[in-house]
Amino acid sequence: MPDPDSEAPVVYQLRVVLRGVSPLIWRRLLVRADSSVADLHGVLQVAFGWDGSHLHRFVIHGAEYGSFRKDARQVPLSRFGFRVGERFVYEYDFFDAWFHDVRVEAVLDDELGRVFPRCVGGRRAGPPEGCGGPWAFLEARQYWSLRAPARAAELLGELLDEPESLLSEHGEQLAELAGLRPWLGLERFDRRGVNRDLVAPVLTENERSMA
Repeated sequence: MPDPDSEAPVVYQLRVVLRGVSPLIWRRLLVRADSSVADLHGVLQVAFGWDGSHLHRFVIHGAEYGSFRKDARQVPLSRFGFRVGERFVYEYDFFDAWFHDVRVEAVLDDELGRVFPRCVGGRRAGPPEGCGGPWAFLEARQYWSLRAPARAAELLGELLDEPESLLSEHGEQLAELAGLRPWLGLERFDRRGVNRDLVAPVLTENERSMA
């Protein structure tokens, strides 16, 4: 295991669990120690499928970083000297109050040729943006668990019965179908899709727009 106090670049393996939701929604991420706190914000947005339209904050070693606090773009993760087992908190959307518990699982060597950040594990899709927070999400998930597939099948049947030339006239049904989409895939976590999105241009855009 590398020494986090040394000059050699290291990678933090982080396990991130969305608090207050059962069954668990979690991600396992590999992030370079020279990434900034703002970079980590961008990674978490991609990993949980958030869109960055709300405020956020980290609480690390008793200090806050984020929308109203210290300039997270100037603070590298290496400054905290994380040790295995350390924990900190990431909160997204102060109204819905999505708290993420972050634990440092390992401190690894920065292997030459590997691309970071990376998502190496996880379960279930993140809750839809703006759905009201953990309790509202659990209630909505229970409500839609049976109704969303049935309603989606009904809408698809209606649309498939129409001639292709008339589909453009069914904007209301298409919009409803699009609204059902997040509730249809809650048990699915697309790790490959997350890693496709965790490319440098996406992170740069996240950092500019959300940090």
